[in-house]
This record gives sequence, C-alpha cells and structure tokens, in this order.
Amino acid sequence: MHPPLHPLRVTGGQVLLPSDGVQPIDVTIAGGRIDRLGGAAPSGGICLDASLLLVLPGIVDIHGDAFERQVQPRPGVDFPADLALADTESQLLASGITTAFHGITLSWEPGLRSLTQWRKLLDALGARTWTCDMRVHLRWEAYNLDALDVALADIAAGRVHLVAFNDHTPSILKKTEDPVAGAKYSDRAGMTLADFRALTERIAGRASEVPAALERIGAAAREAGVALASHDDATVAARAAFRARGARICEFPMAEAVGEDARAAGDWVVMGCPNVVRGGSHLGWASAARLAEAGICSVLSSDYFYPAMLRAALILAGRGVLDLPRAWALISANPAAAARLTDRGSIAEGARADLVLVDPARQRVIATIAGGRIAHLTAEGAARLHQ
Repeated sequence: MHPPLHPLRVTGGQVLLPSDGVQPIDVTIAGGRIDRLGGAAPSGGICLDASLLLVLPGIVDIHGDAFERQVQPRPGVDFPADLALADTESQLLASGITTAFHGITLSWEPGLRSLTQWRKLLDALGARTWTCDMRVHLRWEAYNLDALDVALADIAAGRVHLVAFNDHTPSILKKTEDPVAGAKYSDRAGMTLADFRALTERIAGRASEVPAALERIGAAAREAGVALASHDDATVAARAAFRARGARICEFPMAEAVGEDARAAGDWVVMGCPNVVRGGSHLGWASAARLAEAGICSVLSSDYFYPAMLRAALILAGRGVLDLPRAWALISANPAAAARLTDRGSIAEGARADLVLVDPARQRVIATIAGGRIAHLTAEGAARLHQ
C-alpha cells in the first residue's frame, strides 16, 4: 500500500494545457487529481519549483515490450517477474511514462513468450500496488490455440486492458529455414533449432482453426469493453478485416497505404518512437516522423525503448511541422483516447495527476508525478522541493 497523499503544488513552470497551449500557471494537486490550475497556493503540503521547465502531461505508452529485457536479459537466462517489473517501473518513471501497457506476447513458443511466463507476469503485476499505472496489452498470437481458454478467462476477469491480434507464425516458419535467423527464436524458446522448427511446423498445421479462435478473442474483448488492435497489417484488406472484428487501432502498418486507409476510416495508427529518434525504421518501413506530420500516424509508442518517447515528441516539435501540443498529444492524449482512458493524457482540473517536468534545453526529465505522487526525481529536482 502507498502512504497517504499530501497536497502538492507545481509552481513557476510552463504548463501545457489542452486548449491554451503552453501557459505560465501553477498546478495544485490533491487526492491524486489535478485540483486546481492557477489561484492562490493552499496552506501546507509540498511545493515543486518548475521554473524554466516544461510541465507536460504524463506519457501514455500504449505498446512497449522493453520489459522483456529485464525478464530475459540473455537468451534462456530468466529472472523473477517481480524483480523484472520493479526495474521496468523505475525505467518507465525515469522516462516520464506514467501509464504503460506492457505488450505481453501470449504465444505458442516456449520460454519468454510462453503461457508460463504470461501467468508469472500477470500474477506479479497483480501482487502489489505500483506507482506507474502498469497495464496488460495482450499480444495474442493467432496460432496459440492451446492457450485460448486462458486468454478468454483473463480478458473476462479484467486482467487484460488492451488486446492486439498478432500473427508471427508464418514469418517464424520461414525464418527457421535460415540457421542464423532461426537461432533468434530457438534460443529465446530454449530449444535446439531442429526441435523448434518441428514445433513451428506442427503449430502451423492448425491454420484452419485460427479464424474461429480470432473471432472468440475479439468477442471476449468487445464484451469486456477492452480496446482492440491489429499488429503489422500488410494490406488494406487485412486492416478492414480486423476493423470488422472491432479492432480500431492499427499498430505498425507495413505499408503507408494501409496507414492512410486506417486513418481515413477513423482508426488510430500507432508507430514507434525509436523510428523517429533514429530517423527511420530498423526494418526499412515508413518514416514515423513523416507519417505523424502527414496526420497518418496518430499515436507513438515506446515499442522497444522507453526513453525514445520524450525525445521523439521533442524532435517532432523541433522539426517545425508539428507544434509542441500536437507532438506531445501523440504520446499522451491520443494514446489515452485510443486505450479508452478518459481520466488522463492532458492537464485539466479533475484529471489524474500525471505530470512530467522536462528541461527543454537538455531534453531531460527532471521529475515525474504519477497519480499525484512524486515518482521520479533527479538530484536537480530534489533541490527544487520545499515546504
């Protein structure tokens, strides 16, 4: 359990407001919510001096799987889920991320993405109260038919907060033909390549059962009111098929035309912040920065590197096409809306008190406030605290 919350006042900063842009205004926090914008300071509590800093809405990461490196930092070398998640939470908060959807892949693969690991992670997440709002993004592997009942039960029980349709089996089957490419998967699963190839062939042989399983997953998510996404859509037809199942989030479209079609239909289009920071996709796909500036990409996620989120938004704001409010919305208000979270993503009275204080010159997080609590504070930030 967390200790009681005390009133907190953030003063002297340049605050990003939903309709007014960046304004010099003080923010009063009480009970985990933004109690007041402006006005006289209440008596008592703590003051955090934000002079020369930007005060921005906490970052909402709708798709991140960097936590896997804490679970399994080397192929076949696993660590306890509670330890891995505790370290992950520290990384998230240091990056200004106050809401994180962990992209937990529930696959037929043994090891890192197995049913066993799924259960360990969900149990660890539910075993304690976290400062960062860490949620479950079920990445459902289409051919994982043996785990279907478990997935349906966890969705119905409220343990899943976003569902994405994934289908990596055909590409894995192809990659196992190459000893080097296949080793990535067999090592992760803790198997010889020959055994892993045999397993993949057996799994792929159940293709006829996949459509019915996808329909059941989609129906369960819709019944639970959970947002649905599809991942790596290769064609406009594939996107349309998933949209018909209720998936209004298009993650990492493989072709620009797919993203254009998704936005035209009113879908959310998600791309990765590492793509923006590195200047392009590591897979050679479309530029996330250009698609964001064109209005095609509406949400940016950490994908596989948490610190990229802050940097990506500031890079986009500095390129001159998007201003700071529109660039920051890609990592705050927009992902919150896509995930159906109505209490966060912007700094407004009554909203959940998720804030990140940023030094714009150094593009560095000085403090993170999550649910009204000071959750991350640098040495410089600590020097800014006073009664």
